[in-house]
Amino acid sequence: MAAPERSGGDAMSEFGKVWAEIAPVGRAAGGGYLRYALTAPELTLRDWFRGQAAQRDMTVTEDGNGNLFAWRAEPWAPGTVLTGSHFDSVPHGGGYDGPLGIVSAFLAVDELPRDRKVVVAAFAEEEGGRFGVPCLGSRLLTGVIAPEKAAALRDRDGVTFAEALGYNPAGADSRIRNLSAVVELHIEQGRALTVPVGVASAIWPHGRWRMDFSGVGDHAGTTLMADRRDPMQTFAFTVLVADREARLAGAHATMGRVQVEPNATNAIPSLVRGWLDARAADTGTLDRLVGSVVREATERASRDGTGVEVTAESVTGEVAFDNALAVRLSDLLGGAPILPTGAGHDAGVLSAHVPTAMLFVRNPTGVSHSPAEHASDADCEAGVEALARVLEALT
Repeated sequence: MAAPERSGGDAMSEFGKVWAEIAPVGRAAGGGYLRYALTAPELTLRDWFRGQAAQRDMTVTEDGNGNLFAWRAEPWAPGTVLTGSHFDSVPHGGGYDGPLGIVSAFLAVDELPRDRKVVVAAFAEEEGGRFGVPCLGSRLLTGVIAPEKAAALRDRDGVTFAEALGYNPAGADSRIRNLSAVVELHIEQGRALTVPVGVASAIWPHGRWRMDFSGVGDHAGTTLMADRRDPMQTFAFTVLVADREARLAGAHATMGRVQVEPNATNAIPSLVRGWLDARAADTGTLDRLVGSVVREATERASRDGTGVEVTAESVTGEVAFDNALAVRLSDLLGGAPILPTGAGHDAGVLSAHVPTAMLFVRNPTGVSHSPAEHASDADCEAGVEALARVLEALT
């Protein structure tokens, strides 16, 4: 049987109390949260993280990549189990995506014997909402991205990642192999989970591709329709192609970000830059999907008299979490369901180096990356209890 429903009590009020401390931070007037990496709201949450660690006599370290760690034992001691998540959000995102895993980690630590070796992590720039590369902190820690490349990444205001950090990132740390396991708790970002807590089996392969559509800027009122080389037309066609090809493949494709130059109502654009987010259940399907979109966009550009250049900004292959560990955790939690996810996570990056698992907390609407994202306090408390049970078993 799955993890039981919770009815409340002292632990419930403790979760509510701690959650209320961070709930107002970075809340946007128009709804949702603006907690971009290394901006004022996220830095406030980092200070909160240090305060929570101090209350528990945990040692806080930084790894030179923007990642924070609160240690219950000697830093990087062999056999330590890592848990935690991230603070940063997508633009106007929900409050649970990321922070729930950190709040739950501290509360789960409270339920463990003092001698258990555990570390709570807050990873930097998981969403990629500021510098464009998701899971940047965990990619740096594990050596997936070169520190020089990460340092040069710029946000929309031209600030580099190194400037935001205040130093050049350090890159990979071989001590990550001293960890015996990683367990990240996260709100489920779908409607598959019908009980309070589940266990992840895999993460779909996914990536982000920047598509630059170039044309000739001109006057909207004087340029004949037959004379136009309008990249917006090629872009609009590509949006529809991506949607169609994803549906046919049983995959996901989204173009949710676009930049236009000169971005004037009465001017034909000279450049339209759009970002394709594509995900699929397996790498072959993802490759075919992206290939089809690029091929049709290129063919259409030749008819429109425009150009298109495609740059893969980040691509993550399929992640299959440690199956034996997932089954063990499911059994430990009374037969909690095991399910895949289409969302990326730091746990997916870490899984190539350390036995890794994820716990999901039920999301009643399935809505995420949105102000409507929600989990009940009862389910969050069930998540804390499940995480504590798992950490105690693994340490």
